[in-house]
Amino acid sequence: MTSTHTQNEGSAVLVRDLRKSYGEVAAVRGVGFEVAKGEVFCLLGPNGAGKTTTVEILEGYRTRTGGEVTVLGMDPADGKRELRERVGIVLQQCGVQSDLTVAELIEMYGRYHVRRRPVDELVELVELTEKRDVRAKNLSGGQRRRLDLALALVGDPDLVFLDEPTTGFDPAARRQAWSTIRSLCELGKTIFLTTHYMDEAQFLANRVAVMRAGEIIAFGRPDEIGGRDLRPAEVRFVLPPGRSLDDLPELPSRDIALTGDRVVVRTAEPVPATHAITSWALEQGLELEHFSVAQPSLEDIYLELTGSGNNHAIEEAVR
Repeated sequence: MTSTHTQNEGSAVLVRDLRKSYGEVAAVRGVGFEVAKGEVFCLLGPNGAGKTTTVEILEGYRTRTGGEVTVLGMDPADGKRELRERVGIVLQQCGVQSDLTVAELIEMYGRYHVRRRPVDELVELVELTEKRDVRAKNLSGGQRRRLDLALALVGDPDLVFLDEPTTGFDPAARRQAWSTIRSLCELGKTIFLTTHYMDEAQFLANRVAVMRAGEIIAFGRPDEIGGRDLRPAEVRFVLPPGRSLDDLPELPSRDIALTGDRVVVRTAEPVPATHAITSWALEQGLELEHFSVAQPSLEDIYLELTGSGNNHAIEEAVR
């Protein structure tokens, strides 16, 4: 069993030893994790890792083979209306009545719920005020996704599932979507996010879990997962003309490499190393072009963790 937390009364989602098989293929293999109320939790993983199957079990769209799952204290497999009223879902692709306006759609979907948020409040929250009376078919892709989010929020849910919410967005639209998701956090909502964008997970998530071949292989804060905060930093710069690596000052480094005219210094002590390099350059009157200091990104760690494993069998089983 892959477990990350013990039960907590403040949890929005609790999963223990979750298993799902398709015939002889095990798509989810003893997964366990907890999502705290009010946090943004991000589930990462390559195609075929079992990520979508896990989320669909939590949403009540698939039945599990074994294990325990509670969402807001209820089993999603029971299909209780009480749970559906408290959960909002934004799928990768959502179909709506395209001839209706933004306001008309929000009003119509709101009638399906016992409690509902005001239309104008939602329109403002998802930044569609200027498109309030525009028909859905005339919205851009990014505006449609914001409408999808508004419809998921119309019942004032406590937990919101966001499945690849910014796929196909341009950079500006993605940033706007992030701002909207942050606004949900300020309202006390719990967000369960799946995404293939590591910068999105880094920016939004309180904690992330990485799945591979049906198991969770890493769990923690984006800055710490996979020992990211303990990895050596890399100091990079262009070696000044007429200088060689032998001319550099003594550095607290693990190794120094030169590719073309680019120097890469890997060090567990980035501050002293940076100070030594920049002091040397100033004393010598040298320019250090493209100077940067960075630890491995979340994407670097993710690629290292997931590797190039063969998930073809699972992909075929769940397709």
